[in-house]
Amino acid sequence: MPTQIYVNLPVKDLGTSEKFFGGLGFSFDPRFADENMLCMVVEDGIYVMLLTEAYFATFTGKDIADATKTTESIIALGVESRQRVDELVDKALQAGCTPSKEPLDLGFVYTRGFHDLDGHTWEATFLDPSALAG
Repeated sequence: MPTQIYVNLPVKDLGTSEKFFGGLGFSFDPRFADENMLCMVVEDGIYVMLLTEAYFATFTGKDIADATKTTESIIALGVESRQRVDELVDKALQAGCTPSKEPLDLGFVYTRGFHDLDGHTWEATFLDPSALAG
């Protein structure tokens, strides 16, 4: 059975999150959507479940981290090119997000990041495949 990854994130407003992530080029699986959640498709087998904070709270007995004040995780996406790194992060910044750090450019790896509208930290990274050939 192929491995699937589901990242669950609490969000304040599903409509705002759908518009934001849709604007970054992500799609949603309507089979897993209702007034409490959206299933964002990163690629086949990798999904981000955007859950209202109230619904997210039903999955845990812990307090939900305020991602605008503390880092609970960094969601890193490997993308196909340096251009896609810039495209993704620039769109996020234009939509009102803030950068999470200075760009990292080591030649063979290029990374930029942003804090989304709920404060979650995202990174886009390109790793030159020729750097892995040994």
